[in-house]
Amino acid sequence: MGKAYRVLFVSTFAFIVCFAVWLAFGVIGIPIRRELGLNATEFGLLTATPILSGAVLRLPLGIWTDRYGGRIVMTALLLASAAPVWLVSYASRLWQFLAIGLCLGAVGASFAVGTPYVARFFPASRRGFAMGFFGAGTSGAALNMFVAPAIVDTWGWRAVPHVYAVALLATAAIFWLLSAPDPGVGGARRAPTLAEQLRVLRDPRVWKYCQYYSLAFGGFTALSLWMPQYFIGEYGLGIAAASALAASFSLPAGALRAVGGALSDRFGAHPLTWWVLWVAWILLFLLSYPQTQLVVQTIRGPVSFHIGLNVWMFAPLLFTLGVAMAFGMASTFKYLGDDFPDALGVVTGIVGLAGGLGGFLLPILWGALLDLLGIRSSAFMLMYGIVWVSLILIYFTEVRRVDFHGREPSTGP
Repeated sequence: MGKAYRVLFVSTFAFIVCFAVWLAFGVIGIPIRRELGLNATEFGLLTATPILSGAVLRLPLGIWTDRYGGRIVMTALLLASAAPVWLVSYASRLWQFLAIGLCLGAVGASFAVGTPYVARFFPASRRGFAMGFFGAGTSGAALNMFVAPAIVDTWGWRAVPHVYAVALLATAAIFWLLSAPDPGVGGARRAPTLAEQLRVLRDPRVWKYCQYYSLAFGGFTALSLWMPQYFIGEYGLGIAAASALAASFSLPAGALRAVGGALSDRFGAHPLTWWVLWVAWILLFLLSYPQTQLVVQTIRGPVSFHIGLNVWMFAPLLFTLGVAMAFGMASTFKYLGDDFPDALGVVTGIVGLAGGLGGFLLPILWGALLDLLGIRSSAFMLMYGIVWVSLILIYFTEVRRVDFHGREPSTGP
């Protein structure tokens, strides 16, 4: 198992770097917004554009991983992504940032490469842990929250893409040296045809898991992008303090994903997902409440009351939501490892694509809602509605059929 854990560690390291680069606009987008005079919707589009290409490319890269192996595909992806990341420093108009953002967003597809790659080195009983541990690479979002503001304060935002491009090249070299060829890929084994790989998409379970992941991962990615400017606008913080508090959400969501994978191995994907959705439902209800000023007419005259979360109440709730999403991301991929072990690359690609599309659409929708309503917590209101959809879906497809301990219900008296 020594080789398996070496592959797991180096793959997770590569994913951490990729994820930090993928979400770079969450931090450098703030000075870019001031520089270009963008409204909330345009800012949402700026931060979300890399998420779109990272989502779309997950399916083809997942297919290529099943065919050619994760070691080759991941190394090629790291090398190819360095050039567009470097070019971000030379953009000066919104359309240029959007065009380059589409190219650099390819690093986000690294998830669809690494997940099936590391899973092949572990037995089924440890696959949930392995995929959860690799998924902890989403803690790269927190790394970005600490590294990018420091670079911005020292050398300006245009230095960030240069540092990140060099990091990608160094990571590619480290990954190639420490990783290993995929077991069961290449050699005498016949590569599956594209039609054979895509046949699994006829299974309705794939699309159900897409909905779960669009909430868990899509919500995590979108909030990691959105929270720095949320703290700045809602609580008047500076970019460094806002990014540090935003990391209170993204860091646990990444670091605890391995714990979610282990819990999924022990208790099953269904009960963990069920409880994660209920916890998220409660938290989003609290986070959705806008800052409100009430005036009550009393016998002594009007009395004003303020209802709303201050920053020290908001941050712990956000932290807990990050933990819930970490467990939700891990439990979704436990479903995939159990149900589709022989087609994990393509299924990971399509489910990851759905999660990425959620991360792309949510910041744009949040920006539009903010421009329309002027209420920052409308972002959480929208997510609260999405959780309702997931709860209804899991209830009718699983809870009524299987109890929350994962056992088939008794049909006797």
